[in-house]
Amino acid sequence: MKKILEVSEKIWDAIQREKVDVLVDLVHQNAMFVHMGVTLSRDEEIDIIKRRGIIYKEIDFQESTIKELDSTVVLLNKLKLTAIVNGNEVTNPFVVTEVYTKNGEIFKLASMSYTRIVY
Repeated sequence: MKKILEVSEKIWDAIQREKVDVLVDLVHQNAMFVHMGVTLSRDEEIDIIKRRGIIYKEIDFQESTIKELDSTVVLLNKLKLTAIVNGNEVTNPFVVTEVYTKNGEIFKLASMSYTRIVY
């Protein structure tokens, strides 16, 4: 599903470059973000990005797996993320689960969940 990878790449780029207008366009208005210890709505996530509560410094994508389920697509991205959280730089390995809904030919992110993994 090349289209999902393209949308995902645009979302990650927008997160890293703090382009909230792109996120508003590509993320469903009722989407949920699940981080380590907090669950946020789309607008709460965008607010954290705007006020630089989390700064995505470096994202090292290592592996992607896509599963299509009717009008839902699940993308698992294994990655190593270096971010600045509340002024502290942290690096963590994650599997990030991205769930997309399809309306016609348009995919929107419905959920993004970070699961910290141990190598």
